[in-house]
Amino acid sequence: MTERTVVHLLRHGEVDNPEKILYGRLPGYHLSELGLRMADRAASYFADRDVTVVTASPLERAQETGTPISTVHGLSLGSDERLIEAANVFEGRPFGVGDGALRRPQAWIHLRNPYKPSWGEAYAEIARRMLAAVDTAREAALGHEAVLVSHQLPIWVARLRAENRRFLHDPRRRECSLASVTSFEYSGSTLVTISYAEPSFDLLPGAQKVAGA
Repeated sequence: MTERTVVHLLRHGEVDNPEKILYGRLPGYHLSELGLRMADRAASYFADRDVTVVTASPLERAQETGTPISTVHGLSLGSDERLIEAANVFEGRPFGVGDGALRRPQAWIHLRNPYKPSWGEAYAEIARRMLAAVDTAREAALGHEAVLVSHQLPIWVARLRAENRRFLHDPRRRECSLASVTSFEYSGSTLVTISYAEPSFDLLPGAQKVAGA
C-alpha cells in the first residue's frame, strides 16, 4: 500500500510590533500575547494528529509558534533556513498599508517588476526552497504528519507553485492568515490534495467585530 503523508505549513502567530516595522528577517521580533495564544491554539489543533516532525524557520516568531506543538508531541523542534521569511529591501522601515511608503520616489526602482520582485527574493526561488523543505519533511515523516512553521509569503508562493498557478497576485488576497494551516497531502511522493484551515480564526484581529456585526 502507498504511504499517506501530510505536511502542514503553519504560519506563525501575531508578532509584537507596535511601530509597524516591516521586520522581515530582523532578529528580536517575538510573538505578542495574542500570538502566544495562537501558538497554543495551533498546539491544540495538532494534539490528536499523528505528528512526528516539527520544524520551524529560525526566526523567533516561528520558533515560538512551533514550540508548543513539539512539546505536546514530545518532539525536538527543528530549525530549517529554507523556511525563513523572504528577503526584502524595505526591511526595518515602516511599510504598512496606507502609510504612503509606495508614493516615495526612492521606492519605485524596487517595484518595477512584479513577476520577479526587485524589492527582494524572487518568487521562484522562495517556492524552490520551500518545496525542498516540504520534500525533506515528507520523507522524514513518511506515513505520518509533519508541521513546518514559516511565514505568509513563503507559504503562499509554495502553494501557488504546487497548484501550478501564476506567482503574480494581490497580497491582500493571500489565503494565509495568522496561525493558519496549509496542508499538503501525499500518496507516496505524489501530492494529491491541498487544504486550508484557520484554527485561530476567532483570535484574528477584527474577528470579534465581524462576529458581533
